[in-house]
Amino acid sequence: MSETNTDPTPPRKTDGWLEPGPTNIQVIYVLYLASFVIGISALVGIVLAYINRDKSEAWVETHYTWAIRTFWIGILFGLISAILMVIGIGFLLLLAVVIWAVVRIVIGLQAVSRREAIKNPQSWIL
Repeated sequence: MSETNTDPTPPRKTDGWLEPGPTNIQVIYVLYLASFVIGISALVGIVLAYINRDKSEAWVETHYTWAIRTFWIGILFGLISAILMVIGIGFLLLLAVVIWAVVRIVIGLQAVSRREAIKNPQSWIL
């Protein structure tokens, strides 16, 4: 007697937000923005960026590079700001870092919604 698959439930389809591509990079950018309220979400975003890096189209790869560099440069500037808080200037520098990060995230979100590559993903500034 042969067994056939009579399971009426079709295989589960994902909506693609975990798979490399535009939707995934948008999720990463949103996680970065949410990290200003929920700090741990940026860590989830950076893990997703590293997992999906080098698995997508060339224009999306520029976004992964941009997102990864935004995270690490933001951490670096944030640590420098924390150290400089001892002399008071760190508070202003931290505000500048937050503005810098938000601007980079918004630039990334706008570019991915237009399906455009980031012009200079290796940039330290904008």
